[in-house]
Amino acid sequence: MEKDNQIFGIRAIIEAIQAGKEIDKVFLQKDIQGDLMRELMKVMKSHKVNFTYVPLEKLNRLTSKNHQGAVATIAPVNFYDLENLISNVLESGKTPLFLILDQLSDARNFGAIIRTAECTGVDGIIIGKQGAAPVNGDTVKTSAGAVFNVPICKVEHIKDAIFYLQGSGIKTIAATEKTDDSIYDLALNEPLAIILGSEDRGINPSVLKIVDEKAKLPMFGTIASLNVSVACGAFLYEVVRQRR
Repeated sequence: MEKDNQIFGIRAIIEAIQAGKEIDKVFLQKDIQGDLMRELMKVMKSHKVNFTYVPLEKLNRLTSKNHQGAVATIAPVNFYDLENLISNVLESGKTPLFLILDQLSDARNFGAIIRTAECTGVDGIIIGKQGAAPVNGDTVKTSAGAVFNVPICKVEHIKDAIFYLQGSGIKTIAATEKTDDSIYDLALNEPLAIILGSEDRGINPSVLKIVDEKAKLPMFGTIASLNVSVACGAFLYEVVRQRR
């Protein structure tokens, strides 16, 4: 059965996935077994649907219905095809600016980043199908509705997206403390994609190996890092400053 942005029940979720419904994430009860659950797992893996195991209490908070140990959330937006989006932006004649979010998992941070991206003219946000923050009610609320204005692409592999951007003439810059280069020392007037990592682990080391540039924000306090959405804002507004 379906209600608002949720689908609950194992069979209903299977049918929704097979019908091409844009499933954002599936929440599964820990330790649940059975043939139907095994079928759901097979369908989710074949369609690369993002899922996570949660306690029964979490599912009961998501819905009061008979969920059978499975609740899915439906994305409130349609996701864009990366190749088409890049082609359209390049053909528009403007200097492209993309964001890549590598394993960012907090929906509210995601929403805050989308809001800043919309305000700074970002052309698209690229996230992975696996492990990415859900596009849910928290995302919509925190973004102040900007999620409906900024194209979002879900890709199989972040590294493949980076290679495609580079092949399209778009420089990739990783926001990371693992460098001596400051964002304020880089020229940001060319086509760019800025990469931000997860709240706890940062950018995957395998991704850092393939980017064109690495940059950090100067830190003068005793705390070693900024909230990822705050860091994103600082990076994007330095781009805006240089491009004005």
